[in-house]
Amino acid sequence: MKHLGKARAVVAIGAIALVAAACGSGGGGSSDQYAIGYSNGLGVGNGFREEQVCTAKAEALASGKVSELTVIHRVTDAAGQLQDIRDLIAKGVKAIVFNPNDTDALNPALQEAKAAGIKTVSVDAAVSDPDTYNLYNNQVEYAKLGAKWLFEQMGGEGTVYYMRGAAGHPADNDRDIGFKEVLADYPNITVVPSADGVHTGWDPATTTQLINDFIASGEYDNIQGIWTSGMDSQVVDAIYAASKTPVPIVGADLGAFVAQLLDPEKYPGLEGAAVTNTAAVGGAGVNLALKLLAGETVATAEGAAQPNTVLLDPVVADNVTDEGKATLESWQVDGLDPLWPLGLTIDGWTTYTPEQAVACKGPGE
Repeated sequence: MKHLGKARAVVAIGAIALVAAACGSGGGGSSDQYAIGYSNGLGVGNGFREEQVCTAKAEALASGKVSELTVIHRVTDAAGQLQDIRDLIAKGVKAIVFNPNDTDALNPALQEAKAAGIKTVSVDAAVSDPDTYNLYNNQVEYAKLGAKWLFEQMGGEGTVYYMRGAAGHPADNDRDIGFKEVLADYPNITVVPSADGVHTGWDPATTTQLINDFIASGEYDNIQGIWTSGMDSQVVDAIYAASKTPVPIVGADLGAFVAQLLDPEKYPGLEGAAVTNTAAVGGAGVNLALKLLAGETVATAEGAAQPNTVLLDPVVADNVTDEGKATLESWQVDGLDPLWPLGLTIDGWTTYTPEQAVACKGPGE
């Protein structure tokens, strides 16, 4: 494994949209200090969400432009997050970065933020509010990359256990679109438990219960592949704990899953692929908010479903080819929580070091 200081900034994750007006630190050339709010309404305890919050803190600190970062990090529904955003507006922040629970439900609060002169940035998924900037991994492509690899690994036929994320979340909706677009090209692939899969809520405990129940039912013995939405290492562990023969599986670039793919002694016969889904969008969202506050022009993706959108391109790497294994090896990071994604930073969009992300400290902490 590599030391954090030499960790990859990002694995070929290129921004479709780059900043048009170059600025090194993300805060502009002025000495202005800004109070910023951050809202995450799902996935407390989920490695992706925890890392996302930590990267937001790290970017706020590294930028030197944030006087205070107020983080509201809790499990709630869209109505609860609507109130969280309103609470941040009342606090008088200059920008709000948030991971949305819904595409449309937050729009009333986002328009209230606009009326108060507050910049808003949605990360990890898009919202439909026309004045909010969206910065997220291309989730449709994320699903397509993994699905195509899986279906090809299965020889184009067989049954797939389709394990999704949180029902109703914009990223989960986009991944479902991508999965089904590829599925349409493989008429000999069947999906269980239904065409719409099963939702894990991106919760490790729920995921473990689902796969254990699936194995106990006997249905596992009838499948030839598993597609997961980033809850992957729990599935692998359950399969081996039950002494079942592994089937090809797709997951995300989480430390624990990548380690499993690279450990044939502990996980003999495991064939899998990891798709990048960097949680550094939290830090990138703070960086984007600072650019907007500094009056910079930000170039956005053409043809995106929503306006003002910056898309990041995912890549896939497997453990069945030499090239894929070399890529997985290059992603390894010492000292990282095994449930965190391995992409700690994003070229052009974050300014902190990997060590600062792991430290998870914001301004004043």
